[in-house]
Amino acid sequence: MRDARTLVIDGVPVPRFLYGTAWKEDATQTLTALALRHGFRGIDTANQRKHYHEAAVGAAVKAVIASGSVTRDELFLQTKFTSRGGQDHRLPYDPSAPAPEQVSQSFASSLDHFDTAVIDSYVLHGPTRRTGLAAADWEAWRAMELIHDSGRARLLGISNVTLEQLQLLCASAHVKPRFVQNRCYAIRGWDRAIRQFCTANEITYQGFSLLTGNRDALAHRELLRIAKRYNRTVEQIVFRFAIEVGMMVLTGTTDPKHMQSDLDVFDFRLESDEVTLVEELLTA
Repeated sequence: MRDARTLVIDGVPVPRFLYGTAWKEDATQTLTALALRHGFRGIDTANQRKHYHEAAVGAAVKAVIASGSVTRDELFLQTKFTSRGGQDHRLPYDPSAPAPEQVSQSFASSLDHFDTAVIDSYVLHGPTRRTGLAAADWEAWRAMELIHDSGRARLLGISNVTLEQLQLLCASAHVKPRFVQNRCYAIRGWDRAIRQFCTANEITYQGFSLLTGNRDALAHRELLRIAKRYNRTVEQIVFRFAIEVGMMVLTGTTDPKHMQSDLDVFDFRLESDEVTLVEELLTA
């Protein structure tokens, strides 16, 4: 039986923690390798040079595998297709190509970056508009479904999505998303409505900006009280809460000590009333 650090989704082992590689630029390769050495086995990136350096992530992964300290089968690699509106001039595809061809080109580039034949999770990096799903979104998703059907992407997901958009996708997708990755704010009940939809539809919610987007929550006296009770940091309490309510957790810390402490949340549990308190921390 797998321990609490790992989920199994459609037969794929999925770590509860992912190391997020956004906004690390020249330090990307060093930090990704450091995270793997500290025990992270899930890596989140995107083929979007504007905010990520996927080639450097891949170089770190290949180097760590080559060192013998981890195998490819032990890793969960997640990357994303990003449409033209989310990119800068450094594109992984031909901007004049139709959306399905852009997906194909971006995915091929990601496989090359990681020197792998299979990506564990392939994510649509957000719809192209704020409401509804545009034709280009559906074209991209259908292309991702073909990649999934070919066996080259084990699971599909979507990020930066509203409840309405997620409902539309799930209603008509041939391959349902297994992940939703959203920025998660305490003041919005930690994205409660979308999390509830995910739970009802066998989708795993991935929360990011759990710390950087919630400075007021981290300073809240009740969270400080809970942290003191368990002799933990408030950051660890937030991550433990996220796991308790069924989230996968993304963390992008650059501090080796924080990498270790972030993963060190599997040897205690919060009481049910504490989970409720954290969930409602800033919503009253």
